[in-house]
Amino acid sequence: MVNYLLVVIFIWLLGLSYFVFRLRNHYYNLINGTKKEKLDEILDQLIDQGKANRNELALIKKEVSNQIESSKLHLQKTGLVRFNPFDRVGGEQSFVVSFLDAEDNGIIFNFIYTRDGLRVYTKKVKKGKGEGYNLSEEERESIGKSS
Repeated sequence: MVNYLLVVIFIWLLGLSYFVFRLRNHYYNLINGTKKEKLDEILDQLIDQGKANRNELALIKKEVSNQIESSKLHLQKTGLVRFNPFDRVGGEQSFVVSFLDAEDNGIIFNFIYTRDGLRVYTKKVKKGKGEGYNLSEEERESIGKSS
């Protein structure tokens, strides 16, 4: 009977030792990054650190939304159309390239190859339409192909 009682007490002590050891490790992990000794000071420091992290996270979210808005103005779409400007003469050596942002604003380059040389024309594009000049069929097709 005494042996059973000693075994039960020993198991009880092992269980208590395990929980005390876990509690001690948790406390040491809590005070590991601080020079504070009192638990309330440590908790206050953790609360302050949490507030600082929330403020910094709000600033990061604001900056990300600003970056997303400004990225809409960067060139995002390109379109290329090859064509033959002269009927039954030569091949499709001429081409139109369009560079547009998210709102279809940008520029179009029209490269026309002739026997005499190369001619390059540029046009501004605003909302998918020519600004100041009408767009040719190939230029409109290039805008349509841009993705």
